[in-house]
Formats: sequence, structure tokens, C-alpha cells
Amino acid sequence: MNDEKENKSIIAPWLSVDDGEKAVAFYKSAFNAVEAYRLDNDEGSVVKLLVNGAGFWISGGSKHNDVRTNPIGGNNVRMILITANPDVLFEQAIKAGAVEIFPVGEDHGWRLGRIADPFGLHWEIGYEL
Repeated sequence: MNDEKENKSIIAPWLSVDDGEKAVAFYKSAFNAVEAYRLDNDEGSVVKLLVNGAGFWISGGSKHNDVRTNPIGGNNVRMILITANPDVLFEQAIKAGAVEIFPVGEDHGWRLGRIADPFGLHWEIGYEL
């Protein structure tokens, strides 16, 4: 293993939702996500998505999950999507089916807005000023 990989850590969220394929389609439409990896099996798919190089994973519910997918989201999980043009991505997410929690604006040293996706997860979209 080279030194760069040994000294690099990445936190990659794994979002478990009831309908993984619907979630993948939503994130492609809302955030221009692209598939970087897919594993299909008899229980569904696990998909790694990239948004301008930032990765996260999506899967549907599984009989091996002890945790139900419905409770995540809202106030206990919030994703922050840092992007140079939050206004455009925010509106694109709304058009793809997200619900506005608060519009893009500037406050506390950030330009950002918050949406709830169709799966109950909250996304803050913006950048630090």
C-alpha cells in the first residue's frame, strides 16, 4: 500500500432506504450522481454514487438488516452536499421530487438551503463563505 492511501481516511455514508433503485434514480436526477460501483444480488442492489467525486452508498431494505430503514432521516441524519452552485442543484432536487425545508440563503458563514428527499433524508446543499 502506498503512503498516500495509508494516510487517507474517508467517511462514506451508506444510506439504507426502502426502495434502493428508486433512490438511485432520484439522486441521479437531483444531484447528477453517477454510478461508480454496483453489486446486484437476490436481495437487491448496493450502489456507490458519486457527485463530482464525492461518494456515498445506497441500498434497499434487506432481510439481514436488523434496523428498519424508515426511522433514519429527518433530524437524526443530515447530509451536507458541498457544491459551488447550490442554487442550481437545490432547484434541480426540488424538480426531481425533493421538498424544501428552507431555501438557499446566507447565514452563519454559509450559503445553503435544506431539502428532504423522497426517502425522508435531509440534505443541506451549499458552501462555506
